[in-house]
Amino acid sequence: MTDTAVELSIGEVAAQTGLSVHALRFYEREGILASPVRRNSSGRRVYSLHDVEWLNLCIILRASGMPLPAIRRYTELVRDGSGNEKDRLDLLRQHQEDVRAQIAKLTECLDLITFKVGIYEDLVESGGTCEPPESELRRTAQL
Repeated sequence: MTDTAVELSIGEVAAQTGLSVHALRFYEREGILASPVRRNSSGRRVYSLHDVEWLNLCIILRASGMPLPAIRRYTELVRDGSGNEKDRLDLLRQHQEDVRAQIAKLTECLDLITFKVGIYEDLVESGGTCEPPESELRRTAQL
């Protein structure tokens, strides 16, 4: 049985992807799906395993901060077929750089939080007390 021969209901796709039925309909309206959603003889949406794989890719792109218009553009490029690989590469490289910048910023945040955790662990372990908020803020700003 091929990926396209499997017919999944919108509820089954929601369960497999973690997206709500509402989100799936939204993605369809926004042009985020690589191929049009098919309908069965009773008019209900049916999805293939390929649709689920595509949605999982979109979920990862979205979770990594890619805006919906960029995901839509990537989807359009894929839908248009071969010949636009350079455009796809450019779009994904830009997002890769954006994710790297996010990671760098989050690493800075984690370093500060780790520093503060260390201070409080030392205080709790030694039975010490907290300093006034102003001095704590000054120490944090010096980092």
